[in-house]
Amino acid sequence: MAVKPSISDPEAGTHAVSVVGDEGGPGVTVPLLRPYGHEIQYRKQRQESPQAGATFVRTCFNGLNALSGVGIVSIPYALSSGGWLSLVVLFMLAAICCYTGLLLQRCMQRSPDIKTYPDIGEFAFGHKGRVAVSVFMYLELYLVAIGFLILQGDNLENLFPGASIRIAMLNIAAKQLFVILAALVVLPTTWMRSMGLLAYVSAGGVLVSVIMVCSVLSAATVEVGFHERGRLVNLSGLPTALGLYAFCYCGHAVFPTLCTSMKDSTKFSKVLIVCFVLCTINYGSMAIIGYLMYGDNLKSQVTLNLPIGNISSKIAIYTTVVNPLTKYALMVTPIANAIEERLAEYHKSLEPCLTRTLLMLSMVTVALAIPFFGYLMAFIGSLLGVVVSILLPCLCYLKIFKPHCIHVVELVIIFCILMMGCVMAVTGTYTSLREIYHKL
Repeated sequence: MAVKPSISDPEAGTHAVSVVGDEGGPGVTVPLLRPYGHEIQYRKQRQESPQAGATFVRTCFNGLNALSGVGIVSIPYALSSGGWLSLVVLFMLAAICCYTGLLLQRCMQRSPDIKTYPDIGEFAFGHKGRVAVSVFMYLELYLVAIGFLILQGDNLENLFPGASIRIAMLNIAAKQLFVILAALVVLPTTWMRSMGLLAYVSAGGVLVSVIMVCSVLSAATVEVGFHERGRLVNLSGLPTALGLYAFCYCGHAVFPTLCTSMKDSTKFSKVLIVCFVLCTINYGSMAIIGYLMYGDNLKSQVTLNLPIGNISSKIAIYTTVVNPLTKYALMVTPIANAIEERLAEYHKSLEPCLTRTLLMLSMVTVALAIPFFGYLMAFIGSLLGVVVSILLPCLCYLKIFKPHCIHVVELVIIFCILMMGCVMAVTGTYTSLREIYHKL
């Protein structure tokens, strides 16, 4: 088998490598993460779809909102767990997850019928692939949404420690009360089904994330100061750090939905690059600021370390409370859509509002039963985040495009990513589950 130099197709906008078969047999043209051939029809069908109405800017807001999640408050704790050198892992994971996001888009371009992440799994591995992708993806989104509720309970309890309520013989403590109230507040946003409408909520979420970093920086310069030096590396805490870093980039479950919702889905690769660059700057800034402020004394959420009396600290805590409210619908929508579609297959239907309300009720129940934010986030990142954001995109891409049809350099990169992802998943999952078990 021989490889010819790069060729281009001006109409399709492709740059590819031609691989000639053995003994002069027929060859194949292998794209390097760019559209080709029959995908022109894919472009036109996606662009002309009446349901695909989100603009580039709106999709950027939705993507930023999906990535700039509650990880922003746990990222300093991740840095304190792994040490300064673990920042290299953060930047490396950002590049890897951006690349695997591009792989997902590339898989979607194989057929206009692929609209969701499970569709990619089915196209690659059949029905079993759809089931596997669905289980990991929806479980990840489900637990992330639960993490939002736990975050709300922790921070509101920090602001109002004496709050509680008694109903008949039942005494509801502050944290449990605020988890329930947060669920009631966020519930109406889950009833919105349009990604275009969610973009306005997402824009608020992006703004809140920026305000949060600025508030923590202000608290550091005005009151707390930058007095901690930290450690260069902490090998024992590295698995936890890796899990929390991976959690920061757990947006792949909603990427296909965002891509499908665009007016021009061929621009989704630019959306990914913009989102990952801006989010990494935000995450890196928060991690460094928080670690210089509190060093190894950081709690699972940096806002729990902040002095309550300072105005900047209050702003940071309040924005932490508001932030999950702007993201909840983005996490719940794919799960709710899947449930509604499944019910439709059996000729049964529930009002969308009822489906999403019951889903919210189950999340509140789990949040009250397992209220360990830091370790839950590390578990999500280590197992579900790595599988959904790193392993599955690579495996689906290899299956759809076949290893012998992929450029050797790209093939080596993918196999290296797969090996690193497996190590992260095993070590991080074991560490986080061990800590959760000891806390129960």
